[in-house]
Amino acid sequence: MTARRLAVVLVALGVLLAGCGIPANGSPHAVPRADVPFKLLDPSPPSSTTNVPPAVAVSETIFLVGPDQHVVPVTRDVALPASLTAILGALLDGPTQAESAAGLQSFLSASSSQVSVSVSAGVATVDFRANPFQLVLDQTLAVAQVVYTATAQAGVSSVLIEIKGQPVEVPTAAGVQVGRPVTRLDYLAQAPVQPAAAPPSASTTTTTTTPPG
Repeated sequence: MTARRLAVVLVALGVLLAGCGIPANGSPHAVPRADVPFKLLDPSPPSSTTNVPPAVAVSETIFLVGPDQHVVPVTRDVALPASLTAILGALLDGPTQAESAAGLQSFLSASSSQVSVSVSAGVATVDFRANPFQLVLDQTLAVAQVVYTATAQAGVSSVLIEIKGQPVEVPTAAGVQVGRPVTRLDYLAQAPVQPAAAPPSASTTTTTTTPPG
């Protein structure tokens, strides 16, 4: 190839490279900051942490057993929506350490995952997958815990106890076994003890002294 033809080829190659956007400079050179894509100036990857809103809970009432063998209302924070199943599950979790230290206990032996509840026409059907009354000291108090906890919810007036989907007879405070829905009236002997009323304050007698006439 002659020198003339070689020169022509080199010029054509240079034009082609310039058209393709490939730098024709033979040595490194500084690129203006304004020409650099923003993501290359800040290459750190975006955080993978997602802001998850905290769970919202509501305070609900459950009933434990006090030293006087009466049920005692205490509160539990139950995540919304606070279903009756979740509330009964909180009951089955038993007392906290502070409540145990104060003498409160539970006579139910099931775990929180072993109960489901449905409500129809004011009757809460409480179905246990394991018998929570089998190994307890006082089955009547155990049933009273369930009844008072369930009927603390609006729209629930009675409780039907089932074990593995089958209705069972439960003891009442009258000492009889019944297979019907039970209410708080069946466990009045286990009802929470009301605080004694404060004695009425002594009335102040005003004495009027009549001066001698």
